[in-house]
Amino acid sequence: MSLPSEITPGLAGLAELLVADEHTAPRVGSGRVAVLATPVMINLIEAASLAAIEHLLPEGYQSLGTVLNVRHIAATPVGMKVRARVEVVKVEGRNVFFAAECKDEKELIGDGRLERVVVNVAKFAQRVQRKLEKT
Repeated sequence: MSLPSEITPGLAGLAELLVADEHTAPRVGSGRVAVLATPVMINLIEAASLAAIEHLLPEGYQSLGTVLNVRHIAATPVGMKVRARVEVVKVEGRNVFFAAECKDEKELIGDGRLERVVVNVAKFAQRVQRKLEKT
């Protein structure tokens, strides 16, 4: 399967979040300071990557995260908005490579690189099911 021609370098996706108590490190188990949790920032980056390409994939296909390398470099308090933006930097076969950055209302809070692979959902589900059958 070749990816749709619209998935090319420069394609971007966005995701936003208003930081609430449930998004803080103590609530998700990643720390004790009540600021945006790193796992939540990562989820926002993943959501932005989905926003960039999922709507372009043919019926029966979806992308799965395979590589994520991010820095979380500044804290964001409850009540502040956070925006993740990703941009496709390379496409190789079924693999899509992204650059990512997260900003709150004041500054850059994180950045990094991620990769997603496009799969046939039915075939992927069969592989997962075979894993269960081998145990």
